[in-house]
Amino acid sequence: MMTNPNLNPENSQHPIAVSPDEAARLVGIGRTTLYAALAKGDLPSIKIGTRRLIRVYAIRDWLAKNEG
Repeated sequence: MMTNPNLNPENSQHPIAVSPDEAARLVGIGRTTLYAALAKGDLPSIKIGTRRLIRVYAIRDWLAKNEG
């Protein structure tokens, strides 16, 4: 399986958490699809102040669960 280097949490050049808009861009899906996954609880996120962030490993896990 080919992995996107942007989704590798061990790569110190990349963040460990991203905004929902950035997550959608990295995955290659629309914002509406990503926000629907967040709303359903399929893709976990964290909120710090007013900012919503998605951990990169959560994105990878979510993609793996939806593989096939």
